[in-house]
Amino acid sequence: MDLEGRGIPSGYILTEEFREADQAQAKSLGYDAMKVFVEHPIQDRNDAEMEVIAEQAFAEVVAMICSSDQG
Repeated sequence: MDLEGRGIPSGYILTEEFREADQAQAKSLGYDAMKVFVEHPIQDRNDAEMEVIAEQAFAEVVAMICSSDQG
């Protein structure tokens, strides 16, 4: 929110487990940031598993970045 307020496009990546918390935070702040959800959990994943998660989210992350550049 601070970055966006300074004209710096931003967004974040979080796991599905935090979808409800994200919605509550957005409502509380009155600001719904761009984000990409990935599968949960990521803690204790090995490198190969994290690569799969990253590859699955890659296109969506690029789309988020590109749409923030347009904003």
